[in-house]
Amino acid sequence: MINSKFDIYRRFIKRPVDFILSLVATIVCSPLLIAIAIIIKLDSKGPILFIQERVGKNNLKFNIYKFRTMVNNADRLGTGLKTSKNDVRVTKIGNILRKTSLDEIPQLLNILKGDMSIVGPRPTVEKVVDQLPKENRKRHMVRPGVTGLAQVNGRQSLSWSEKVKYDLIYVETLTFLVDIKILLKTVFVVFNQEAVHKEEVSKEFKEL
Repeated sequence: MINSKFDIYRRFIKRPVDFILSLVATIVCSPLLIAIAIIIKLDSKGPILFIQERVGKNNLKFNIYKFRTMVNNADRLGTGLKTSKNDVRVTKIGNILRKTSLDEIPQLLNILKGDMSIVGPRPTVEKVVDQLPKENRKRHMVRPGVTGLAQVNGRQSLSWSEKVKYDLIYVETLTFLVDIKILLKTVFVVFNQEAVHKEEVSKEFKEL
């Protein structure tokens, strides 16, 4: 049973809060966005942004934006969709952006457009959604987020099934207080994270 507080917050409060906070963050971060864009262009050939189609709320598709962290056409080089700790396809600036999660900043545009929320399950690619059991598709009842319960409880160290479990818990228990706690923990995780390097699908091609 979904928390009644969740329904009120989701329907009337969460979206306005997302829009206002992301608009303020976009304005404040604009010099940083410009600086990162310039450095990416100077660091390697290719587009500034990595754009990929994802599945969001109610299974609606949208294009997610990230700063490009790998060489252009990385999926056609080396190990393809697989990456490892010292993957040579990750650019110098890309390595820094990944470690600090600054590659996710362009998703402020997704939030302003209404594709995403600040907090929610990470958006997935269509082929992953198609493989989800029916009972697990409740994770798509809400807008996907830049950060979420799974991201502050293990991030890359979690298996896909573990991430889905956290996503479902979030959907069932979502309140304003839950979102605030996740945001605060996100800040802690970003600045105190332990580097977890497992053989896994690249950040630019995996479902999360």
